[in-house]
Amino acid sequence: MAVAYWIVAALLAAFYLYSGGIKVVRSQEQLAPMMGWAGTSIPMAGVRAIGAVEIAGALGLILPPLTGIAPGLAVWAAGGLAVVQVLAAIFHLSRGERGDLWLNGVLVVVALAALFLAVGR
Repeated sequence: MAVAYWIVAALLAAFYLYSGGIKVVRSQEQLAPMMGWAGTSIPMAGVRAIGAVEIAGALGLILPPLTGIAPGLAVWAAGGLAVVQVLAAIFHLSRGERGDLWLNGVLVVVALAALFLAVGR
C-alpha cells in the first residue's frame, strides 16, 4: 500500500508542481496559448493564487509522509487537490470548454486514489 501511495503521490505532485509553477511564474501572454482564461476570466492574481494552492497541495502530498511530521496532512492535500479539480471542471463547463474535461476527470480520480491510499497508510 505504501509503494502504491508513493507512486500515485509522486505522479500527482509532479503534475501539480509543474502546473502550479507555470501559473506562478509565467506572464499572462505566456499562459494565454494553453490557458485562455488566465488573466481574462480570472485576474492574474487569482491565477497565481491557484498556482500557489496547487504547489502547496503537491508539497502536502510528499513532505508530511516523507518527514513523518503530521503525515495526516497528506490526506487533506489529496482531498484538496480533488476539490480543486472539481471546481476547475465546473469552471470549464461554465465556459463551454468541454474538450479538456477528461484531464480534470483523470486528476480527480488520481487525487482520490492518493487520498484513499494516504488514509490506508
